Amino acid sequence: MIQRELLDSAWIPDGEKLELFRHDKDFMIVIGHNELMSTRKWGSEEALATMAYDRIKGSSKRPHFLIGGYGMGFTLRAALRVLPADAKITVVELVPEIIQWARGPMAHLTGDCLEDPRVNLVMGDVAQAIVDGHGDYDAILLDVDNGPDGLVREDNNVIYSKVGLREAYGALTPDGVLAIWSAGADPSFTRRIERARFAVDEVKVHARSNGKGPKHVIWFASKSE
Repeated sequence: MIQRELLDSAWIPDGEKLELFRHDKDFMIVIGHNELMSTRKWGSEEALATMAYDRIKGSSKRPHFLIGGYGMGFTLRAALRVLPADAKITVVELVPEIIQWARGPMAHLTGDCLEDPRVNLVMGDVAQAIVDGHGDYDAILLDVDNGPDGLVREDNNVIYSKVGLREAYGALTPDGVLAIWSAGADPSFTRRIERARFAVDEVKVHARSNGKGPKHVIWFASKSE
């Protein structure tokens, strides 16, 4: 029986410890007993990008995506596949080791996506990038927790708060979309998005790209006014 191997660990600023494991050919990033991401399940992470693009396609000649959390890069690579050659993608990652792992033990998975000329990698807090955005982004894609609460980092709660949603509203272009990934549904959060003047489309997406496995939830929130 192949044992899971701990490759490295990292501390999230003002948050919990992340651990990178390898099991045979698969990798997983874990916090405590929660598996945050894995190379075995990435269908919904790709859908975060492709379904967001479907919603803004044609509204901008040079779309600009903001991706919060590099993770294992599935969302970024999916965005690069569908976005035009003159698009812009700003990737904001808080934990330096995540990028080190992408360029180290998972380099075969990462490929050259971080060197793509459309990509601007920013080390920092995506919440600040949203605050600094003033109608800059055609899509804001957030996958920094297992849902709309600060599991990974308590400070992330502000992203999902009334204030955070208002900041996201202001950071989007008039036809922009805010997309938030979650491991499961949260009706109270859906109502909170609606109260922030967004029109919400809550979509259930299979965790695996082959249409199998558990379903995750993505909220696609468009400006309603």
